[in-house]
Amino acid sequence: MDLAVTFLGTGGSVPSARRSTASVLVARGGERLLFDCGEGTQRQMQRSLGLVQADAIFLTHFHADHVLGLPGLLKTYDLTDRRVPLKVYGPPGLTDLFQVFSPFLGRLKYTLDLIELAPGETVEHDEYEVRPFEAKHGSRANGYALVEAERPGRFDPAAAAAAGVPEGPAYAALQRGETVEGDAGAVTPDQVMGPSRQGRTIVITGDTAPSPATVSAAADADLLIHDASFAEEEAQRGAETGHSTLGQAAAVAAEAHVKLLALVHISSRYHVGKVIEEAKAVFEPVVAPKDFDQIELPFPERGEPRLVPNGAREVRQDQEVEG
Repeated sequence: MDLAVTFLGTGGSVPSARRSTASVLVARGGERLLFDCGEGTQRQMQRSLGLVQADAIFLTHFHADHVLGLPGLLKTYDLTDRRVPLKVYGPPGLTDLFQVFSPFLGRLKYTLDLIELAPGETVEHDEYEVRPFEAKHGSRANGYALVEAERPGRFDPAAAAAAGVPEGPAYAALQRGETVEGDAGAVTPDQVMGPSRQGRTIVITGDTAPSPATVSAAADADLLIHDASFAEEEAQRGAETGHSTLGQAAAVAAEAHVKLLALVHISSRYHVGKVIEEAKAVFEPVVAPKDFDQIELPFPERGEPRLVPNGAREVRQDQEVEG
């Protein structure tokens, strides 16, 4: 099952010529989950992957740089004849936000379900779940952890053959967790299956100061996408506004033992290539993705997460060539 993250907007509260406001797209197999929808998100899609039909949208909080792209995107879905229902999740206050958006949206031809989530109210999906946790931002704010279920261990056909299990449907039954008959009696899955294999975890904090809740949610995660608004010299301002410094985000990653840290929401006042050294002094590996970069996450036994610079645009170019 492919799992990849596309960074549609990596900038701070004020967008720059190269970095748009907050938006992250997670693609798992054929599903597309959008986390935050800052101003211009649909334009960022059009500049890279094309107009992505999100299966669900998760909002971390309701500050303008995280939600102003929603009315335009939802209306464009309507104008392009979307009929599939869409669920939008967010912290308490989501319904009030859409009361404000209502005049811009008008009547949509598809069903829009608004679901308010408090920390601990897990959203179940097929083979994974999305777990909200409390972000430390001075207002109601959620971070989100996408956590895959454990996968069955590898099937050992030699062990099955030695137990007298005939090839074919019985092999498939064992892999589904069922007991079958062998030459000498019942054969259980634990006799022919290796230990369970870990799923993957992606954690997206949204805007937050460093927090024990993030450390807990990100424990051993494959990827942590963390707010890094300020350099260390402005740590006090970060504390006052509910944001993190690059070093603080790195310290969270180190405590949580994540495999890869991706820093976003870095203020446009900084040269990212220089200030990222503050994070590297605390934790590695760490990256500061640009808009349209992607991070691919193979299963743990197949390798480490890797940054693909400009990966979303390369996908679009490949599609245009094939077309």
